Amino acid sequence: MAVVAPLLALLYSVPGLCRWLARPYYPLSALLATAFLLVRKVPPLCQGLPSQREDGNPCDFDWREVEILMFLSAIVMMKNRRSITVEQHIGNIFMFSKVANAILFFRLDIRMGLLYLTLCIVFLMTCKPPLYMGPEYIKYFSDKTIDEELDRDKRVTWIVEFFANWSSECQSFAPIFADLSLKYNCSGLHFGKVDVGRYTDVSTRYKVSTSPLTKQLPTLILFQGGTETMRRPQIDKKGRAVSWTFSEENVIREFNLNELYQKAKKQSKPREEGPEEPPGVQAAAGHPDGETKKEK
Repeated sequence: MAVVAPLLALLYSVPGLCRWLARPYYPLSALLATAFLLVRKVPPLCQGLPSQREDGNPCDFDWREVEILMFLSAIVMMKNRRSITVEQHIGNIFMFSKVANAILFFRLDIRMGLLYLTLCIVFLMTCKPPLYMGPEYIKYFSDKTIDEELDRDKRVTWIVEFFANWSSECQSFAPIFADLSLKYNCSGLHFGKVDVGRYTDVSTRYKVSTSPLTKQLPTLILFQGGTETMRRPQIDKKGRAVSWTFSEENVIREFNLNELYQKAKKQSKPREEGPEEPPGVQAAAGHPDGETKKEK
């Protein structure tokens, strides 16, 4: 069993790994994250590189490089303690590996450091992380539809995510929010999203800062009767978000989703289209114009 279980887990993860490898972002990120390792360890590349080793071997790490790599490992372990999804874990590894690679390349040769930094900037500008495209039951709002939809029926409770596509935290939370919408969406409890990176006036109207320094993205707001009754994360006096983990368990507990779901089913009238969808029914990704489309 000690051998079978890891093998089964590996086989189970193969489809997901294949989907990742099919997207240029992940293979290119992995290549940049391991660039120094390749340059230092591959014989055709490492010949002639400077080294502080006593034996002068240019194809092996010197003591300072080992220290930097050990420090990188410690930082990644600390950051991943708060990571929820696999994407967050991998994202932390890629980000801090690139920082360590830049330091190591600059230490070897300033020209190599500048070349690596240029490659990272070009990659950042041309290759974006893939957006979540899985099943969900979420309505996407624009700046013109959000107020109208929230006020349309006061009996409907809304949980709205304010997000931006450039935010890695929003991208990591996307599959979690989608899963919650599949489990808890009903005629009296709806889930919505609005891109405040695109509709800046919405961020001002609902007091959600898009600055990376405030760490307010993503923000979840609960609307009952068309009025905001709760939001996470909370904001301190300096306008910064109070630290809060966007896990499925935290959202269910903080927003009392189980209780809201039961009350919404009792208080709201059934949909004209037919019986309510049971938790777990899948729907296709929403569209920016505010529509949602069920998966066939």
